Amino acid sequence: MTAVIKKDSIDFLKELSKNNDRDWFNKHKDRYIDAHNNIIAFADALLIEMNKHDKIETASGKNSVFRIYKDVRFAKDKTPYNIHWSGSFKRATKKLRGGYYFRIEPGNSFLAGGFWGPDSNDIKRMRQDIDLNYKAWRHLLGDKTLVKTFGKMIGEQLGSVPRGYSKDNPAIDLLRYKQFLLKQEFTDKEVYSRDFIHNVNYGFKKMRPFFDFMSDVLTTDANGISDLD
Repeated sequence: MTAVIKKDSIDFLKELSKNNDRDWFNKHKDRYIDAHNNIIAFADALLIEMNKHDKIETASGKNSVFRIYKDVRFAKDKTPYNIHWSGSFKRATKKLRGGYYFRIEPGNSFLAGGFWGPDSNDIKRMRQDIDLNYKAWRHLLGDKTLVKTFGKMIGEQLGSVPRGYSKDNPAIDLLRYKQFLLKQEFTDKEVYSRDFIHNVNYGFKKMRPFFDFMSDVLTTDANGISDLD
């Protein structure tokens, strides 16, 4: 059976955004449970489809879906609940790098994938490869299917030149990246569609050239020799 995002799963978020407090939430706990189960069922079905074209470490849809409860200890916004559903999938084995993410939110639904918080060693290796092989990076990021689906690569960037590189470097725009992400947005109408799960899976599948390229970079040294154990 096709997993469909139910209208009430979205309507619950719309009402929660206007009543983001514990009293309202507790009075509507049954709706939350139904909606949460709907999102888990969607994630379970999506996981099955994704494992047909990639190896996913995440064991279940339930494990992939993030909590609706916010950690507000250090946040300026003290409202207790997120007003979106979201989840992530981790790729399996050390050789397959990168991660997948989806968000379902009224007026702001999207999928994303790539490298959200690469550590310093990963960033160093990426910049090394960009410096040496920037034409290959531009060829990858300029692929027609990639551009049509995701547009440009996005992510946080340095405001200055990375240490060890010149501002005249022909790849300085790429060298400034600290995150390496692709994103595809969806309308609310598309989220309600029975085809939504297939469109999300297809979007993730079209990230594979990006993931394969980056995985190869991050699991080899500058000479192309594997650094995996």
